[in-house]
Amino acid sequence: MHLPVLLDEVLALLRPRADGVYVDCTFGRGGHTAAILARLGACGRVFAFDRDTDAAASRPDLLADSRLCFTRQAFSAARATLEAAAVYGAIDGVLMDLGVSSPQLDNGERGFSFLHDGPLDMRMDASAGETAAEWLARASASDIERCLREYGEERHARRIARRIVEQRTQAPIDTTHKLAGIVASAVPRSGERLHPATRTFQALRIRINDELGELTRALPDLRDGLAPAGRLCVISFHSLEDRIVKRFFRDSAKPIDRFPQPSLPAPFTLVTRKSIVPTDGECAANPRARSAHLRCLERPA
Repeated sequence: MHLPVLLDEVLALLRPRADGVYVDCTFGRGGHTAAILARLGACGRVFAFDRDTDAAASRPDLLADSRLCFTRQAFSAARATLEAAAVYGAIDGVLMDLGVSSPQLDNGERGFSFLHDGPLDMRMDASAGETAAEWLARASASDIERCLREYGEERHARRIARRIVEQRTQAPIDTTHKLAGIVASAVPRSGERLHPATRTFQALRIRINDELGELTRALPDLRDGLAPAGRLCVISFHSLEDRIVKRFFRDSAKPIDRFPQPSLPAPFTLVTRKSIVPTDGECAANPRARSAHLRCLERPA
């Protein structure tokens, strides 16, 4: 079961209005979308996006709601869809929940987690692009090392990259358990609670899905589509994402320099000076929420 992270906090920030227009950039299994729809009237609308091929099939009840428009595509391409629907610039709230959903992690066939053996895939859109296994089969040791260091902040990146290149000459690295075992064999034992393959799997998933590029491209489009008093909320789950969001929000809230004339007021306002994190109670009920950080930006009325 997928539990929507920071649900109460998201709703408090978005303040859904009965006739409002809202965007859920990562429909996932529909938890946040369902909660927003429950607060809308007959004239309210939600535009939801997800590139996961399983997302739409997971909630036929929501897709039957005439107030919901679901599009299977990456959220970096959302602007064109919103412009075509004539709502761009009139959006009351946007949510980006950047996490991987529990069903994705728990389905071994998707290849996101080393806890379940399955094909080493990791693609959000399972119908397009290169799998993690295919990339590892062709990437150089230096490319693998760079990926692990930049996207996983893995301090043993060189060791792991060399071991992967060495092992792939003996047999294809095509399952999650094979890769996890190779990583574990390359990393010195320590007292860390994290599985030694955690950072490697994160790094590969980010690289295969261009997650940081998607985020960087989408943020200005979604921000600029807000109506006056509209809000953009982002939930991130690791420091690389949160750093991008934090800097983007900070820069968006800076006064506009019109030197030598006086600077103009900032066109956007930080609603959250510090990120909002889950309560101890939520973390106990949903351990996967524990690394979540929620930030919010507003276009002034």
